[in-house]
Amino acid sequence: MTSLEKLSKVNGGKMTILNKESLAETIDAFNEAVFFSKTLTGKEKEETAMWIASRRGLPDSYAGMFAPTEQDLSSPITLFAGDRISTKAATGHILGEEACRVLILINSSNEKVQEALKKATNNMIKKLTYARENHDLFGTYCCGICTVSLWRHLAAGGLNEPGKRLEAGLEILKKCRLGDGKWKRFPFFYTLLALLEMDTRMAIEEMKYSQKSCETYLKRARGNSKYTIRKKSIAERVLDKCQ
Repeated sequence: MTSLEKLSKVNGGKMTILNKESLAETIDAFNEAVFFSKTLTGKEKEETAMWIASRRGLPDSYAGMFAPTEQDLSSPITLFAGDRISTKAATGHILGEEACRVLILINSSNEKVQEALKKATNNMIKKLTYARENHDLFGTYCCGICTVSLWRHLAAGGLNEPGKRLEAGLEILKKCRLGDGKWKRFPFFYTLLALLEMDTRMAIEEMKYSQKSCETYLKRARGNSKYTIRKKSIAERVLDKCQ
């Protein structure tokens, strides 16, 4: 049984993408489909893009990006690799970055979607510019997990100066090595997920640094929860990249 088949079994045999009650769950379902190479129909992608775009600038959106729903804010959300987010600010920021990434990957030709993404992008660039000019931040953003969501957005080609921002970010990641294959500040699997999307020498170096921890996880991991399956696949793909 493939990883995707296992995940489909865990999810009751079906994988639906759009959930109008939750931006977090919609993004998670899309990320799962893309990560495990599930073919999405044009209708699925367009409906998802249109709904996400409709949330641009609504109350509780971060920097005028894409707003979490009431359900997302009523309890902690869980990211693709199992990281739980409970604060309102982090929920809004991370879902905003991830939503931009989804729209970039869907690449809808719809004018409303394009305009929503453009406005969200411009608003977040203003935040990044302020962070650089006032806090000397370039390539990172506030905490580690929020930074990784920024990296995933950049790795998809979003915002501006993605190459320079990612290079600067990975320089900082390298300085945060703990010596055991992990990093301080930066969540292990979510960081690896971002690194897998960066086709650069620096990203490969950080993945090679993580090899021992990936191998240890694969030896010890038990169970078939969807997050365990995802983490196993992330670790396996990292090790493949290090060959």
